[in-house]
Amino acid sequence: MQHVRAVIFDWAGTTVDYGSRAPMGVFVEVFARFGVDITVSEARGPMGLPKWDHIKALLQLPRVAAAWESAQGSPPDDAAVDRIYHVFVPANVEVAADYAQLIPGTAETVAQLRGRGLRIGSTTGYTRDIMDRILPVAEAQGFRPDNLVCAGDTPQGRPTPFMIYRTFLDLAVFPAWACVKVDDTEPGIAEGLSAGCWTVGVSLSGNGVGLSRQEVAALDPSDRQARNDAARQRLLATGAHAVIDTVADLIPCLEAIDRRLERDDRP
Repeated sequence: MQHVRAVIFDWAGTTVDYGSRAPMGVFVEVFARFGVDITVSEARGPMGLPKWDHIKALLQLPRVAAAWESAQGSPPDDAAVDRIYHVFVPANVEVAADYAQLIPGTAETVAQLRGRGLRIGSTTGYTRDIMDRILPVAEAQGFRPDNLVCAGDTPQGRPTPFMIYRTFLDLAVFPAWACVKVDDTEPGIAEGLSAGCWTVGVSLSGNGVGLSRQEVAALDPSDRQARNDAARQRLLATGAHAVIDTVADLIPCLEAIDRRLERDDRP
């Protein structure tokens, strides 16, 4: 590749934690502690946002807001978000390492990219406390990016471009159109677009399908295709330039982007 200079990866659902399952049970459990039942589907809706913003988005759902007011005696506000957040983070920290297995193809893909001279960046909606548990487990499996920008490291998180702007500085790469953001969530794709990067969505291993590798393998082929197609369409509708099943499929996609850059195409 002659023109792509850096690839900026998301974490859960993209490089680790097939199905992005770690936060889901925690969201459901923590809301239940406050007397509010939420579904896994509801919990997945804002996935990709910083976790404080994710909780706020859940409390803005009319059904959840009504359940909160019924349980707590007042409508949800930022103080309510803070209360949930301060319970959520330590609970997520406790389980994070249990869901840090690399998605197949991650280490091999990153090694190939580094062999071609590309820098490897990363951003996440997780806080640094959570990532402190995930990083050593991922590194032991062969994945350590050149940088990591977490929720809370910048004035605002996704879908703003600030975490990617920090990554440009950390990696000393520019222009934005020479960088590719790879993410399984709509806010993560929006983050890449707002920063001026190419964006590649990840459908099958990500939040959109939301199943473990074993659960995906057990699906009837037509059901698997339908779920994957639905996840793919959501990412394309957000503006992803391309969508792949998993990170193992990334290299040919990057080569296609590099050919577009050779023709002076821009994201």
